[in-house]
Amino acid sequence: MGITGTSVSKEAAELVLTDDNFATIRAAVEEGRRVYDNLVKSLAFVLPTNLGEALIILVAVLFFPIVDGQALMPILPVQILWINLVATVALALPLAFEAKEPDLMARKPRDPSAPLLGRFVLYRTVMVALLMAAGSIGLFLYEYEALLKAGVEGALALREAQTMAVTTVIFFQIFYLFNCRSLLGSVFTIGVFSNRVVFVGILGLVALHAAFVHAPFLQALFGTASLSGAAWAKAIAAGAIVWPVVAIEKFVRSRRERV
Repeated sequence: MGITGTSVSKEAAELVLTDDNFATIRAAVEEGRRVYDNLVKSLAFVLPTNLGEALIILVAVLFFPIVDGQALMPILPVQILWINLVATVALALPLAFEAKEPDLMARKPRDPSAPLLGRFVLYRTVMVALLMAAGSIGLFLYEYEALLKAGVEGALALREAQTMAVTTVIFFQIFYLFNCRSLLGSVFTIGVFSNRVVFVGILGLVALHAAFVHAPFLQALFGTASLSGAAWAKAIAAGAIVWPVVAIEKFVRSRRERV
């Protein structure tokens, strides 16, 4: 104890409480667990995006045809830069302000030697990355072929299809963000509006991405094309697939951990 303890005991102790109140330890443990949870949530959110982007490029390089002397790419490198610098940052940072989980102090102590990139993070990364890559590639191929059959010029059809693929990834991240707000339960377990910073990030990202799609100077910079309302709806629907899939995965995993 920092106040009533003797000088000898304080020198020998590894931890000294400055206010002589054991509630300080509980508060520190609670905050430490919240910070650790939010770090895991951030990793579980960021890593699938990076792996998913790599899978999209890998599939395109290995299996897609060469069109006009260039590989048919669902997403351009400069568009990946947009996703990483704008979308991922705008959505990942709010997770640092996430509220604590309801069962935070009821858990058993975590093994200090347990790796941060545990089995949960690795499994979630692979599962979500595969889902994101499949959704964006599938919508890209569908839209590209549909535009060509409709008589749209090849270069414009490619730009529109690529813009839809990027938009799918953006909304995939937005919907997946709500899955990451709780490690085991749904977002309703911690309160939808318990972290308002999340909605600031989402609104800012949607506004920036609307400019990315429709602003002429950003179209010239990133090789995008304007999308119709129907195209936006398709991209949003494709991105929303991640929510029920991860919700089911969390339900199954929580049931197993309780057994």
